[in-house]
Amino acid sequence: MFNASEPPDLFSRFAGYTAASDLMKAGLYPYFLPLAGQEGATVRRSGRELIMCGSNNYLGLTADPRVHAAARGALERYGSSSTGSRFLNGNTDLHEELEAELADFLGKPAAVVLSTGYQANLGALAGLLTARDYAVVDRDAHASLVDGVRLSGAKLRRFPHNDAEGLRRTLEQLPDDAARLVIVDGVYSMEGDICDLPALTAVCAQYGARILVDDAHGLGVLAGGRGTAAHFGLTDQVDLITVTFSKSLASLGGAVAGSEEAVHYLKHKARSLMFSASMTPASTAAALTALRILRAEPHLTTAVRAKADRVRRGLAEVGVGTGESTTPIIPVPVPDAQGTLAIWERLIRAGVYVNPVLPPAATPRLRTSYMATHTHDQLDRVVEVLGAEPELRRAAERVASSASAA
Repeated sequence: MFNASEPPDLFSRFAGYTAASDLMKAGLYPYFLPLAGQEGATVRRSGRELIMCGSNNYLGLTADPRVHAAARGALERYGSSSTGSRFLNGNTDLHEELEAELADFLGKPAAVVLSTGYQANLGALAGLLTARDYAVVDRDAHASLVDGVRLSGAKLRRFPHNDAEGLRRTLEQLPDDAARLVIVDGVYSMEGDICDLPALTAVCAQYGARILVDDAHGLGVLAGGRGTAAHFGLTDQVDLITVTFSKSLASLGGAVAGSEEAVHYLKHKARSLMFSASMTPASTAAALTALRILRAEPHLTTAVRAKADRVRRGLAEVGVGTGESTTPIIPVPVPDAQGTLAIWERLIRAGVYVNPVLPPAATPRLRTSYMATHTHDQLDRVVEVLGAEPELRRAAERVASSASAA
């Protein structure tokens, strides 16, 4: 019998969610697209070849035969899974080799490897912070950093993007007896701009704050691949660096690098490490080999930035905006959310794969990104296709006009 006081059915919300199905009906659904073949500078979708400009495979190493061979060798030697947490039975010599070599490359005394970059941020923040602490986070920082703070129970404060004075004002308002951690991205994944680390570390030093840099998009891109802290010569001033292997290191996994004491603490406090199965041997070997290739061939980092610069110059010449980016991530402004998907669909039909970005992830845009392995012909074709979209040129004009008025 129906009880008037009975709580609502939790699953009733499923029927009310139609946003995705509405896009599917309109032929504008941009998510979960099945791609065939290995992801390099091109991919195949529905039997058509597309120039891939929506990947984080900055160095193009996912297609490198040396990385493939390492993964196959680890599969043969160790099997397909470690079958448990590193804390118990899932630790291998491969994990420890990767930790040692990564820490040395980043210029830190130690590192700990986790199963994903997301878990690295969750582990570092939820493992370190408590409800007594303050986490001061850049407004554009990655969602995993915010989730890590929320999981920790620490008091969350946001400061304006890349604004040292905004950070100063935020820190001034905190109690003197509260521990505080400032949290930023090294390279911001939607804007492609680089953190103003010199100014931010100076403010942190003045107010007794520690700083964590999520360098998911800086590793492999800046300072010969060593990332944002090395780019500014501030490795010693950055307390913790988190990275992911799913971008420049052509694998899956993540790590936290810092002092011996910090890493030892996190190895015994990070729940996302202790209660999750370890990176598979194949993934670990792939990341280790990609790291060794990066160290031996730093010209790859120069190549990827040069390729992105070629696109930036080309888009400027045809009147398409590129934001404040100075990295392989180039955001292209669009008129509005609805226009984003319509333009994206036309680009797909023209043979160019990019990522449409909609709120709440960020303001509407096309997120494009480039690889060391893109050819000049491919990049010129991308510029040609984007330049043929009059709405992109009009959006760039509006952004420029707004900036002039400000």
